[in-house]
Amino acid sequence: MTNFENSYKKSFSYICVHYFHIDVTIMKYVNRFILSAVVWMTALQMFAADKVVALSFGNMDQWTIRKIHESAVIGGQTKMLYEIGPNRTLEGNNPYTNGGGSPWGTSNVMAKVMGVVKTNNSVFRDRHGNGYCAKLTTHIENVKVLGLMNMHVLAAGSIFLGDMKEPITGTKDGPKAMNNGIAFTGRPKALRYDYKVSVAGTPNRIRQNGFSKGSTVAGKDYAVAVFYLQKRSEDAKGNITAKRVGTMVVKYGKSTGGWVDNATYEILYGDIRNTPGYDAATMGLRSCDYARNSKGRSVPIVETGWAGKDETPTHMILQFSSSHGGAYIGSPGNTLWIDNVRLVY
Repeated sequence: MTNFENSYKKSFSYICVHYFHIDVTIMKYVNRFILSAVVWMTALQMFAADKVVALSFGNMDQWTIRKIHESAVIGGQTKMLYEIGPNRTLEGNNPYTNGGGSPWGTSNVMAKVMGVVKTNNSVFRDRHGNGYCAKLTTHIENVKVLGLMNMHVLAAGSIFLGDMKEPITGTKDGPKAMNNGIAFTGRPKALRYDYKVSVAGTPNRIRQNGFSKGSTVAGKDYAVAVFYLQKRSEDAKGNITAKRVGTMVVKYGKSTGGWVDNATYEILYGDIRNTPGYDAATMGLRSCDYARNSKGRSVPIVETGWAGKDETPTHMILQFSSSHGGAYIGSPGNTLWIDNVRLVY
């Protein structure tokens, strides 16, 4: 074999091997591209397959404004309370009932204690994009009686599905005045909404009810969203019991710095006590919520057990709060913004 033939053979072999490596490399990238495309198409198909249902008035663009005139003995100011309902303005110290088919109640209430009218306003209408959102804030409500005695009450902002019976007639009546939950028989797989958080960042919370000196409650404050599906029943005496069908709880202990859109949280069905991330304090069975029974009386909702994974609920409870721990407990400054609340099926 001549030198030319040897050189040609070597060059040809090099070229073949070189192009073989190029082909292999190209095929690797092509395969990766195809795999990525399949994954994205699958994700898009899954997303497109989702049925998303907006909760009534859940876009937070409609608000009822109430003008309440507080009693002269505490200053006689006119306060504006914001309620999630049809766009309108109501003037006068009249008890509020949900209007226009709105299922939402708020912690904005009118109280009348021993003839003295006082308001609390911890939920506000705020701007978000081209519309509005709900701003929930924890603050100290100051009351000066006859210009002499100062009272300081901590109030957290809260919105919930249900309604509030007014007027509030005492500090112990707040939880009992709430009619928690609405009739609901669906089985959504997730809850979706937009949110923003600003936390106070103090190491502990405070408890201040206006009638005693403020005290420290151990633990940092956080905003919270709770969602429960219940299968309720009522006995002949009007007592309400329930089995827990579905659960979703999210705690927000850090500021977001901006809006988080389309946050989506899975709803867990059945007995979830062995589920990773289970928190008995917020996700366990409860009996602290109240509802109005068929006789019109406010009674506790006593959860007696966990329903099967496939059971159908009768009611849905959903509440967003700027603080946690109960009435008169929280950290002033904690704020939660909520918008575009939807169910995903």
